[in-house]
Parts: sequence; C-alpha cells; structure tokens
Amino acid sequence: MISLLQEKNPHITIHSVTEPCFAAYGKVLTGFDFTDCLKVLARREIPAEGNIYAASDDEMMALPLAKTLSSHFYADMPIQIGYCNGNSSKLNALEYHKGTEIDVAGNDLILLLDDVRKISRGTLPSDTVEAFFLPAGTAVELYSTTLHFAPCKVSDAGFRSVIVLPAGTNAPLDEIPAPLCEEDELLWMRNKWLIAHEESIPASKGAHVGITGPNIEIFY
Repeated sequence: MISLLQEKNPHITIHSVTEPCFAAYGKVLTGFDFTDCLKVLARREIPAEGNIYAASDDEMMALPLAKTLSSHFYADMPIQIGYCNGNSSKLNALEYHKGTEIDVAGNDLILLLDDVRKISRGTLPSDTVEAFFLPAGTAVELYSTTLHFAPCKVSDAGFRSVIVLPAGTNAPLDEIPAPLCEEDELLWMRNKWLIAHEESIPASKGAHVGITGPNIEIFY
C-alpha cells in the first residue's frame, strides 16, 4: 500500500509508523485491546462530505477499555474516547494538546505530522510536515509536542479513527482570553492550540493563519 501511495504522491515521502523516524512524534501502542472499540467505530457513519468529530462516545466510554486507559495509560486521569470519521485529503491545519493523544485506525489512513517546536513567530512552513501511513487496527500515541489534525483518506471509503484524549479536550471555550504570550495566538478550543493554512475552514472561522507553502494533499 505504501509503495502505491508513494507513486501517487511524489511531493511527499510516505513513511510507516514502524519506521524509526516516527519516534520523533510518537510510538505504536501495544498492550491495550481496542477490538471492541473498533467494533463500535465501525457503526459510526462517515459523512458524505467533510469530517465528523465526536469528542466522547457513550458506547466507547462504557467499555472496560475506558477504565483501563484512564488508570494505566493516563495514570488515573479522566479521559474521553471518541472518533473522527471523514473524507479529508488535505493538511488544512495542525493542532496540539497539552497531554498525549491516542489514535487508532479503523481503516487505512495517513497522518500528517510536525513538531510544535518548529513553529516560529506564529508560522510554520508546510514543507517540514511528514506523512505516516497508519494501517487499519493499529494504535499510536502522539506526543504532546506533535502537531496533527484530521487524518487523510487513502480510498474512496474515507477514514474512521478512534481518538483518546484527556477529558474536556476540544470542547468550546467560554471565551478566548486576551493574548498574554505568542502561544495564545494559537489558542482555539479547550486544550487545543491550532495553526491553520489560509485555504482551510478553520482559517475562514478566524483561526490563526500561519502555515505557509502548499496545502499538502494526499492522492490515492
């Protein structure tokens, strides 16, 4: 699959999450069984257009896995298990959280990633972004320094992905406070800092535009 995707995308190298270069962004997770969670995910729709994000899914949260992840992976911190399904094929924006994220692929997809420490004066060139193929059923941890956004599809079927985060992440802010430092320009939602490309929907809604260069697109 990676070799076929690479042929279609000569503008960016398609890596695997099993390659050593992924260690800068996260790691493949073993030791947790996401089987039941993926069964729930398979019943969640993929919209005809765009993406749908549910921060917390009641059925996923009722699974024993939720308690296990909270007590073990997040050291007894409250968490949320939800999903992001859709049809994205472009970079559009990058976000980060102050807390690690778990992504589990319901079907094959690509993650576009970068490092928050590369943002300089509110800007980030898109040519530093790296692409990683995440095969169906694989779970990865994304570190809190890892810039990421919605996955990119690799087929007409779109993508499905389970998203685990500290509880409350991505909820609306009551208000965005007046900036006290440079990072505050990126504050977008609760525990969510975002830098957008000018062509993106977040940019049209007022998000900080700071990604320069082409809006990377994944072809399949």
